[in-house]
Amino acid sequence: MSTPRPSSRSAPRRPSLLGSGLAALLTAVAVCAGDAAARVFPYGPRHRSINDLGNQFVPFHAHLWDLLHGRAEGGLLFNWQSGYGTSFLPDLGTYLTSPLSVLVGLFPRADIDLAVYVVTVLKTALAAAAMTWLLRTQRRGAWWAAGLLGASYALCGWSVIEASYNPMWLDGLIAFPLLCLTGEWALRGRRPLLAPLVVAVCWTANFYTAYMATLGAALVLLVRVVPTREGARARLGVIGRAAGTTVLGIALAAPVLAPLFLSSGQAYPGWVKEFRPVSSEDFFARLLPATYSFSSPAVFVGTGTLLLAAALPFHRAVPGRTRLLWAGLTVAVALSFQWAPTHLAWHLFATPNGSPYRQTFVLAGIVVIAAWTGLAAGLPGQRALAAGAGLLAAAALWASGSPLATTWGYVLFGGGLALAGAAWWALRHRRLAPVAVALLAAVLAGQAAATTAFGHKGKLGGLDDYPSWGPAHTARATALTGAEGWPAYRTDPSRPALTGNDPLLLGGEGGAYYSSHTPAVFTRTMVALGAGWTSRGRNVQSIDNPVVDALFAVGARLQPDGTVRRAEVPPLITTRPPGEPSPYGDSPFANQELLLGAKVYEDPLSPGVCRAGTEAYLWAPEYNATARLADGPPFRLNGNAPRNRAALQPLGVSRGASSALVFDAPQPARWLLSCLDRARLDTAVAALRATAATSLKVGPSDISAALPPNTTGTAVLSAPAIAGWTCNDRPASSYLGLVALPLTPGTTHLTCTFRPPGLIPGTGVAALSVLVLAAVLRRSRRR
Repeated sequence: MSTPRPSSRSAPRRPSLLGSGLAALLTAVAVCAGDAAARVFPYGPRHRSINDLGNQFVPFHAHLWDLLHGRAEGGLLFNWQSGYGTSFLPDLGTYLTSPLSVLVGLFPRADIDLAVYVVTVLKTALAAAAMTWLLRTQRRGAWWAAGLLGASYALCGWSVIEASYNPMWLDGLIAFPLLCLTGEWALRGRRPLLAPLVVAVCWTANFYTAYMATLGAALVLLVRVVPTREGARARLGVIGRAAGTTVLGIALAAPVLAPLFLSSGQAYPGWVKEFRPVSSEDFFARLLPATYSFSSPAVFVGTGTLLLAAALPFHRAVPGRTRLLWAGLTVAVALSFQWAPTHLAWHLFATPNGSPYRQTFVLAGIVVIAAWTGLAAGLPGQRALAAGAGLLAAAALWASGSPLATTWGYVLFGGGLALAGAAWWALRHRRLAPVAVALLAAVLAGQAAATTAFGHKGKLGGLDDYPSWGPAHTARATALTGAEGWPAYRTDPSRPALTGNDPLLLGGEGGAYYSSHTPAVFTRTMVALGAGWTSRGRNVQSIDNPVVDALFAVGARLQPDGTVRRAEVPPLITTRPPGEPSPYGDSPFANQELLLGAKVYEDPLSPGVCRAGTEAYLWAPEYNATARLADGPPFRLNGNAPRNRAALQPLGVSRGASSALVFDAPQPARWLLSCLDRARLDTAVAALRATAATSLKVGPSDISAALPPNTTGTAVLSAPAIAGWTCNDRPASSYLGLVALPLTPGTTHLTCTFRPPGLIPGTGVAALSVLVLAAVLRRSRRR
């Protein structure tokens, strides 16, 4: 068993696949052991899909599965299934462009939760392997030591607690060591063609965390270049090569990045939160295992790694300048987390909506690289280990005032510190080396598994969770498939929903949609018509209302009892009279009539009483309790403003005075009751059908229709008027929030095509980058 001391005999010059394999295996075992200990899916009955994992990411991966198997409505550019039609390329670039995401297609559709879990574990393991490869590239040392440190990076507290339920964040965990590797190539003048491709893959996989990883890699390169290159010219040459590599790589990703950035600007504004740094006690508490919080940086990377990093300033085998640079970088990055301007710089100058320390994986990576810097120079002596242990003990003592620190955390930290210190000391004795290595691996895996399990306890105790695919999902999906009639009409999964993206998860072409890219025009249009929301407007719910169904060509709607309610509705393309309509007002009932072009609601005969035979609908967006007709069942309205907005609620058919409206809680300040006359609605639908398109053909990102002869007025497509639509080679306009085109005399055919804004310029930038890379390759071959 070799020690970490560098030598040409014990350490090969090239990175070892053996070390990367050890890191990946140890990481996967620790993650799975922690999940099994917590008895979460797939090892036990507890749900794993909390918050956005179940509400967003699993449904999006289900849609990717459908795309891969040719079962999705839409393509890479447009999604016909969500939000009554929305751009898909930005969602693809935000959630699904990791090369590992396509692996979900290898699993059965009903095992989509398992598929996402396997991809999550694989990403974590790949991050460990990538970090190990980087460490062995930077400095020679024992493969097993690099493997242990690589695993400690991938098993940091941020990874197993926060990123484990945000699979796309794990792409940043992989990107950081890969981008640092491109810096190493720039330092040595190697791989000028491969480096931009690596950058492009990282930025395409997840631009958000890749941006943070790029900042971190730049800082690492600066610290690497100072002691290894002398003179400003040599150092600037390295920095220039690295900068050129990064720019070219990002340019290659522009076909995805440009539409994504433009879509973000058109999205409904999320939660704006002022940054508040955590206390120093909380900050130091996250150095301990078995702590949980989404509002502080989980830097824990295993006590064995922390001990090496803390011992580095006292490790005399490392040159003083190197020690100063790495210790200074670690402290500087940690302090940058606590200052508002640098906090904003880490997050693209926008405070995140929840989890304000998303860049923590960069600090964890820097700690690991610092630890390897000392270890590659030789095992730290007893004094250095003792000094490092003293620093960690002081940090742990400081953390005792934090509510995040736990008894188990201190037990694991103290025991792990003692065992790790003994193991690093024992490595000086060849006969004890195998036991010491096994002990270090066991401490790391045990602490990581415990932190994983503790994180599940915190998440399941305080966050929403969503069931894995089961009989309820199968029953709903089967019912939707049986009712499918696209493109003649839409089929809506309706409410109550299993997730915010039921159309993606279960099927159909519904109005529900939850994404970071939920268009503002869609949210505002649906709210004007009576929709509810969660996540402050980013998660828009479908409206269970026959007038809205007529407006959006919903001919089949799933009911709570599993049956399907069918209706005769106009097609996807209808016409309206010439001229601009009046703008929406405050009443969703009046707004529905305005878009429909007919009056179909009646005012109550007296406050809270609809005429017998009409259908009662209640709009009370801020009400958070149940309401009912006096002779009917109660219905829950979820109006917890500003996070939640209650949807327009059907209460049933009125029987007159006996069906008075009853609030089961104090009456809200704002509410309306209106009474739908079905006969009037049938007449209005028949009028729309009479002048609507006579035939339809829908493609992945386009729709064409034949119009009746002598059609005049405005053609309206029942899809949100998001940017990117053209109709008959003209930019589409908006008709009360829907895609529209004023018709010229003699128009008998309509073709509307969607192209994400930014796609063409982004493709041009990528093409230019390819030309530059070709020139670089040609020049390299000549040399």
